[in-house]
Amino acid sequence: MATEGTETQDRQTVKAPRATRRFQRSRWSDRRLPSVDLRLPIGVRGLEEGQSPEQAHAREGMYRRSLGCADATMASCVVLLVLPAVSGESRPALAAAALVMTVLLNKAFRLYERDEVVLNKSTLDEAPVLAQATATAVLLLWLALDGLTVVELDASDVIVLWAAMLGLLVTARLLTRELLRHAAPTERCLVAGDGAGVRAIADKIARSRFNACVVSSLQLDAGNPLLTATDREAAFRTLLVEHHADRAIIVPSAGDASRTLELVRIAKHAGVRVTVVPRLLEVVGSSVEFDNVDGLTMLGVRCFGLTRSTRLLKRTLDLVGSSLLLVATAPLMALIAVAVRLDSRGPVMFRQTRVGKDGRRFEMRKFRSMTVDADGQKDALRDRNELLGLFKISDDPRRTRVGRLLRRTSLDELPQLFNVWRGEMSLVGPRPLVVDEDALITGYFRHRLHLTPGMTGPWQILSSGRVPMNEMVAIDYMYVANWTLWTDVKILLRTVPFMLYRRGV
Repeated sequence: MATEGTETQDRQTVKAPRATRRFQRSRWSDRRLPSVDLRLPIGVRGLEEGQSPEQAHAREGMYRRSLGCADATMASCVVLLVLPAVSGESRPALAAAALVMTVLLNKAFRLYERDEVVLNKSTLDEAPVLAQATATAVLLLWLALDGLTVVELDASDVIVLWAAMLGLLVTARLLTRELLRHAAPTERCLVAGDGAGVRAIADKIARSRFNACVVSSLQLDAGNPLLTATDREAAFRTLLVEHHADRAIIVPSAGDASRTLELVRIAKHAGVRVTVVPRLLEVVGSSVEFDNVDGLTMLGVRCFGLTRSTRLLKRTLDLVGSSLLLVATAPLMALIAVAVRLDSRGPVMFRQTRVGKDGRRFEMRKFRSMTVDADGQKDALRDRNELLGLFKISDDPRRTRVGRLLRRTSLDELPQLFNVWRGEMSLVGPRPLVVDEDALITGYFRHRLHLTPGMTGPWQILSSGRVPMNEMVAIDYMYVANWTLWTDVKILLRTVPFMLYRRGV
């Protein structure tokens, strides 16, 4: 959620994920990341897929089997529990058919292979495809009931069945992946690229909640290669095998197509999963459509910003959401106001000028979580600042007792619902910056102001690590460039566990 400028902007602390800490205590732990420079000519052979490492094979099998069991169980529950509720009749014989049909459809929609390809095994990202698969399953179930039995379902009954199946499958997959994140073997990654790219990827994985860790790196930008072996392919494969890598993450440099293709070929031949970070998408993100012109693949970039109808849709979501949340949280806000008043002298509300859509300024509201003279103490504490471009101290001495709790749970942000209701903010959007911080944003990153700033956003739910300003504005820009309604829904859903786990600071 949007945060208080002088009270520090990010609520997150750098802490290695549990999976990484578990790996660091294991016998495979490499406390130093070895870095090897390698110059590779392009190979002449095609891609050859080798056998996956035993640990990777076991992990991927755990995911496939566990998700399949979860899907089958939920499909059976729909037939045995939900169908009798809407039709009045029980059809146990259909349960077996429903679970087989659901698993086969999800297999056809590639919902079991995705986890092998990606690091971020997110259920919300696959929800649109899951909705299509469940809709197909319910349609087939409807046809089976109508053609093979005397049970007739109304359209409303079918919608209830579809909503129940989708909700149960999403919930089951969320819980299954959360359990597997702790139980499955840690995914060991080798990062290849230039120095800056390798460090950025290693830092992001370390700050994430993924069940993954970086065990080695491969520098591609050094002037003199450190390896001079004639068989460079064998040398790279040896590097992968020595560190028991499960995945190679390649960050290609400009004009580096031949080396990238060679790295992909070698990693595939070694049975290692490959992830490539495309440089073009750093600017355009996922706002592209693949276009095939007589065998030539092109990328069509969508228009930047929102259409009038899309803005109306987003505003409707903000009005409805903020109104419901204001009614639901009114008693809690009253209790917080009393606690702030009794805890320390000063006003209940903190007001600060922020820069909003198209550079327009507005007064953002929060519950006061610091002493009234917090601004006056800022210069004296500047040497303790922990972020470049933003003022951030983990254990800020200016916070009050109630303020510490409010900050950790993000409850001090609730008055921003009034800003949303008035149209000055959105439920989800770019981060609202104070005036002096906004002045530091230049170039195309200023396009982040094409959308109304939000109470929460992608910068809020990324990870448990603090997001520096240069990275935060890039995240905001990509959010604006690739906005969809489903993106906002996902961010809102992911903000809830962020607050419940008290990952604010």
